[in-house]
Amino acid sequence: MTRKELISLIRERRSFLCVGLDTDPAKMPAHLRDQKDGVFQFNRAIIDATIDHCVAYKPNLAFYEAQGIEGLRQLKLTMDYLHGLGKPAFTIADAKRGDIGNTSQQYARAFLDPKGDFNFDSITVAPYMGADSVQPFTVYEGKWVILLALTSNKGAFDFQLTEDKEGTPLYQRVLETSKQWGNEENMMYVVGATKAEMLEDVRRIVPGSFLLVPGVGAQGGSLEEVCRHGMNNDCGLLVNSSRGIIFASQGEDFAEAAAREAAKLHEQMAAAL
Repeated sequence: MTRKELISLIRERRSFLCVGLDTDPAKMPAHLRDQKDGVFQFNRAIIDATIDHCVAYKPNLAFYEAQGIEGLRQLKLTMDYLHGLGKPAFTIADAKRGDIGNTSQQYARAFLDPKGDFNFDSITVAPYMGADSVQPFTVYEGKWVILLALTSNKGAFDFQLTEDKEGTPLYQRVLETSKQWGNEENMMYVVGATKAEMLEDVRRIVPGSFLLVPGVGAQGGSLEEVCRHGMNNDCGLLVNSSRGIIFASQGEDFAEAAAREAAKLHEQMAAAL
């Protein structure tokens, strides 16, 4: 999905919500846990319930890889369903890859290749190993790298906020340097919602780029603060909620509960837009 298509989708749906498909079988409703393709059945119900309220879906690969071959099959079923749904949605492989160039080429092929099994629109990538570990993800037309910049976990303080001799935090160096690796058409950045006040500093460096913002909902981030500090003229935001939507209920009404939670965020986003 191109930048133009993504912006058009946001304007059409009046939403910039991303639903995280962090599907943990242990947290699924009991009636699905022992069923064949239970993970896919859960994902399909969540997608059907939320597609009109969101513009993106973000499966976290850990929840599928942990189940081995069967988990990857459930992921493929989910991606096939999204591709055939007839309603567009931006898809994010939350894989946090990043390795030497030839390895990154294979990661990119695995998740972004239109002829591959998954055909995601984008993938999250760790920047620690530098340009040659990131640039192989930028070769697929209409596909995106989503670079980790400023995350919402406690451990972010270990490295991301450390300053050099000039007083520049490492995450800002990442933003500045990475502009040489991609552009606003193929590179986004992860910036945690729990650090919303720092979005103004991010915007000074990458004013036109899209930001993927996790941490709204279960992690306590404020959507209002994210919009105030991070929105630009094209919206420029994909705000993710995972547990707060998909596990809003662990009963047989889980899809209806997910729809209600997604609708609440949708209403706030429409007002912000």
